[in-house]
Amino acid sequence: MNARHVQRLAALALGALLAGCATGLPYGLQPGASAEEVVQRLGRPGAEVPLPGGGRRLEFASGPFGRTTYMVELDAQGRLLRWENVLDEAHFNDIVAGLTREQVRERLGPPSVIWGVRYHDQTVWSYRSEGRRCELFHVGITPQGVVEDTSYGPDPLCERGGLLHEGLH
Repeated sequence: MNARHVQRLAALALGALLAGCATGLPYGLQPGASAEEVVQRLGRPGAEVPLPGGGRRLEFASGPFGRTTYMVELDAQGRLLRWENVLDEAHFNDIVAGLTREQVRERLGPPSVIWGVRYHDQTVWSYRSEGRRCELFHVGITPQGVVEDTSYGPDPLCERGGLLHEGLH
């Protein structure tokens, strides 16, 4: 096999991998899958929240440079009901002044970056998302743990030609 064939195969494999990531939950999980299968394929969840009726929500975040956090809902029998990536504009729009730090964490998962704004006496949680490649969603939280405001701003990694600029999203 020559170098050209190897490059074509690599490109096809990468394309297949990316296509698989773009549709639904990774690893081909389907509704009805067991909690054990979900954890086996996705790893240990970052958080678990009980749901009404005995179900639970599992959080699977892709890390500080990632642009996905899957919330996976299981029924009372531990079977997969549904999942969604919560790092998008629709979910960001649901974060409003008055929510608590815990409610934000439960809805969006862990932030990509946490930083302080001294002059405003806030801790800011910043999130990356798939829809806004070079912007972060910011949540300003007061010392009392309450959301004061939200905004969008530039992602410093894009501006500086960092990892995200180079296509390693």
